[in-house]
Amino acid sequence: MKMPAAIAPTRRPSKKHELFQHTARALALQVLYEVDITSHIWQRSLRAHADATDASERVVRFAAKIVAGVLGSLDKLDELIKTHAPSFPVDQLAPIDRSILRLALYELLPGTIVPPRVAIDEGVELAKRFGSAGSPRFVNGVLGGALKDLAAMVTTISPD
Repeated sequence: MKMPAAIAPTRRPSKKHELFQHTARALALQVLYEVDITSHIWQRSLRAHADATDASERVVRFAAKIVAGVLGSLDKLDELIKTHAPSFPVDQLAPIDRSILRLALYELLPGTIVPPRVAIDEGVELAKRFGSAGSPRFVNGVLGGALKDLAAMVTTISPD
């Protein structure tokens, strides 16, 4: 008997798939950080970082989608940061924290296929790896607040 899609158990991605995505996010973060502080062309930066880390083309393609999406949504992402971290002007945030928040918030936006918990967990993990001692807590707080607002937004515009 076939279960309806709404109650069928979802298949968890393999560890290999999760590692590929994590690696791509770390690569995307490095590119976003570099572009943020230097204004380099992101495609050249991506290629340089990919070559330096010997990243697979699959990782590079996934990272490129993230970087292009983040850079195409900067105004919306920075507005979310401003709303959920009002004591910290976006331009005064540590560049790495700003880049982590932008990446994770992009993955939380309606229309993306990343589960919210994954986006938040990945953001916190990137903050642990690349940020300062307080970065993980800060990132988690901003993302948690943004998730509530984004979920409410989706609920109010979803047809019932």
